[in-house]
Amino acid sequence: MDFQPQLIIELATLGICTGFLAGLLGIGGGMIMVPFLTILLSQRGVDDNLAVKMAIATSMATIIFTSISSVRAHHKRGAVRWDLVKGLAPGIVIGSMVASMGVFALLKGSNLAIFFGLFVGFSATQMFLDKKPAPTRQVPGTAGLVGAGSAIGFLSGLVGAGGGFISVPFMTWCNVLIHNAVATSAALGFPIAVANVVGYIVSGQAVQGLPADAFGYIWVPALVVIALCSVFTAPLGAKAAHMLPVKKLKRTFASVLYVLAAYMFYKGLWS
Repeated sequence: MDFQPQLIIELATLGICTGFLAGLLGIGGGMIMVPFLTILLSQRGVDDNLAVKMAIATSMATIIFTSISSVRAHHKRGAVRWDLVKGLAPGIVIGSMVASMGVFALLKGSNLAIFFGLFVGFSATQMFLDKKPAPTRQVPGTAGLVGAGSAIGFLSGLVGAGGGFISVPFMTWCNVLIHNAVATSAALGFPIAVANVVGYIVSGQAVQGLPADAFGYIWVPALVVIALCSVFTAPLGAKAAHMLPVKKLKRTFASVLYVLAAYMFYKGLWS
């Protein structure tokens, strides 16, 4: 396994920054992680198309670990709507499997890079405008929750994110209080991550050109270092959120996200 000192420093820095920003701004670390992992993999001679896929898959794998610590904190406050988790989880597993074992495997990395760029651009605009959907309806029945869960799991699997960019607005729209929606979204990150990671591992087994330290599409050194660092720094970011002007920081960070989105567009269109 490739654990060169320079690589460890680069991955640790990425893990520290993504964990802290995720805790501070309430965003998924994948929006930062995927572009930088793509750069690191490309620098190590990995084909651009594979680099994008490995970055997305590895970003998703880290959510398995970060979601556990996040959910524990939210559960202690009694903020997680476990009834919604149970209702959405079956659809999430279905959508995640379709994405990670089907569409993700069939699409070129360049197409995924363009889709990721659109996702980050959309998320940055949401963050900049700070708009939330009006609570105009109630939580749907079983079929509606399975359908919504399938969409959340599917889209998450294509961008390597924990689904909060869809699940929080959806739950807010369905009259769920915002702090409950954020907490429940954190709990949904675990089934999203596990189901997609299983798919990335299975669909990546027969792929040629993956580096020796990959497990399917998962880049193992990055997963280990980033997960260790981000788990420790995410709570620090959450504490800092109570002392810093988060609204202003979100708008500044949105500008950074536009740059990262532009980079992924560049990778998708000209790689």
